[in-house]
Amino acid sequence: MRIVGLTGGIASGKSTVSNLFKTHGIPVVDADLVARDVLKKGTGGWKKIVSAFGEDILQPDGEVDRPKLGQIVFSNPEKRQLLNRLLAPYISSGIFWEMLKLWMKGFKVIVLDVPLLFEAKMDKWTKPIIVIWVDPETQLQRLVLRDRTSEDVAQNRINAQMSLDLKRTRADIVIDNTGSLEDLKEQFQNVLFEVTKPLTWTEFWLSRQGAASVLVSIIVGVLIFRKVYNTESL
Repeated sequence: MRIVGLTGGIASGKSTVSNLFKTHGIPVVDADLVARDVLKKGTGGWKKIVSAFGEDILQPDGEVDRPKLGQIVFSNPEKRQLLNRLLAPYISSGIFWEMLKLWMKGFKVIVLDVPLLFEAKMDKWTKPIIVIWVDPETQLQRLVLRDRTSEDVAQNRINAQMSLDLKRTRADIVIDNTGSLEDLKEQFQNVLFEVTKPLTWTEFWLSRQGAASVLVSIIVGVLIFRKVYNTESL
């Protein structure tokens, strides 16, 4: 199975590209959605976060107030690292199970959409790695407009992530999203062609079809061996 890594930065357009993959029939494992699940009331992740940050981060219904938690961690690097450290095992496990379910369904190509792909060391699972890049000015302007926030708050959120310039140096494919949506879609068609090429032999053997082929080969080998052995022993 080919696991495509998709990452970018806040307000870079990563979610748009993720949705383009979905509309073309390629399943996406979204780390943000997994993170929401591990923060649901009563889960192990929820208990860890409440224990570390207190009940002040909870809504009246007991669910985590995500915007409030976000304000806390984006303004405090130590608390942000604590949050990532506490949730990382739960998110990694959730991603693994989502990938396993897609593997069992026979998908040959999936996209792993992870904002912290490099920071969480998940890039080693993926090939190729796609980075959605925009220039700093465009990123700031888009974030201010999207969240209706001040430039200072927006810049702090951008600074809390690995820079897009650094991410692009570690990418196999870079999509420049500083232009229009049509420009993005045109680039996406080229990327789609690349990621849907026939699987390499390694990727094939790691697919469900490949695993089945290995199993069939083993069974056939055993049957042939038994036939030859029984013939020679007569």
